[in-house]
Amino acid sequence: MLFEWRALTKNDVGTWAKLLADVERADRVGENYGADDLADDLDNPLLDLAEGTLAAWDGDRMVAFGLTACRPAADPVHQMNLWGAVHPDYRRRGLGGHLLDWAIRNTPVLHGRRFPGRPLELLMSVFEGNEGATALVARAGMTPVRWFYGMSHDLGSEIPAIPATTPATGLPGGLRIVPYREDMEEAARQVRNLSFADHWGSVPHTPESWKSSIVGVQAFRPEGSFLAQEESGKIVAVLLTHYFEADTEVTGVREAWVQIIGTLREWRGRGVAGALLAHALTEFRAQGYGKAGLGVDAANPTGALGLYTRAGFKVEHRTATYMLPLG
Repeated sequence: MLFEWRALTKNDVGTWAKLLADVERADRVGENYGADDLADDLDNPLLDLAEGTLAAWDGDRMVAFGLTACRPAADPVHQMNLWGAVHPDYRRRGLGGHLLDWAIRNTPVLHGRRFPGRPLELLMSVFEGNEGATALVARAGMTPVRWFYGMSHDLGSEIPAIPATTPATGLPGGLRIVPYREDMEEAARQVRNLSFADHWGSVPHTPESWKSSIVGVQAFRPEGSFLAQEESGKIVAVLLTHYFEADTEVTGVREAWVQIIGTLREWRGRGVAGALLAHALTEFRAQGYGKAGLGVDAANPTGALGLYTRAGFKVEHRTATYMLPLG
């Protein structure tokens, strides 16, 4: 069978969402996307639509896609992720291999334009139990370098109390928890960048990438986002939340997705993140969410996995990140 291969356009988001819905029904990994969410992905200023996307079509049906975008920085290495999927009815026909070969050829071109002379790695995440994708990346010479957990908290269950570090607020050093406001956008970005500086694979967000992927997308929920603040007004920790309506349409459950939670290094180990998370969970339930979710690096150096487990989160799925050096 011959397929038409072409780059994605913004007119394709509806068909693309249909493909991803069919993939989720088969694979059941808990990832659902609406057309609006995908439109935000295509609006990423670091994504070259013409050369950083590719889709296979069988008539008017999208049956496979791949997408790889540059990142805001390349320190110490530029890591470009390949996100892709093949329709369950079209697997074992070489479409996944074609997309991976395309990414291996094409990412060095995109990388060279943005970060010439810098090292490059191609990354791809594979869900545990996906034998086809695991075999595909292994054949391409990719090796697993990191493992991530998707975790969830049933908000119908007990929410752990805020640690009683101080009687008045449950927070150390006179800190207080405040809701996110638009005028805090830049301070929140700075705290995120500083708190994630020692995280594997993390690079600083620029104001442009921050807006295009975190606070400027339709999924961002400022009313479900919170910050820990000193008496002076300085922000020392952030928790930012996204909500995906496509998930609710499929599951019938409103899930608050904790997109970012980070604490400045000098405030770590003092109960700030735990208090911020407990506050957010209480607010999520009051706002009508039935579930909270987040992702975590299994080897996170800050002890995040233990924090989330103590807060009542349980592992729902696991992914391995595979890497191939290309630079």
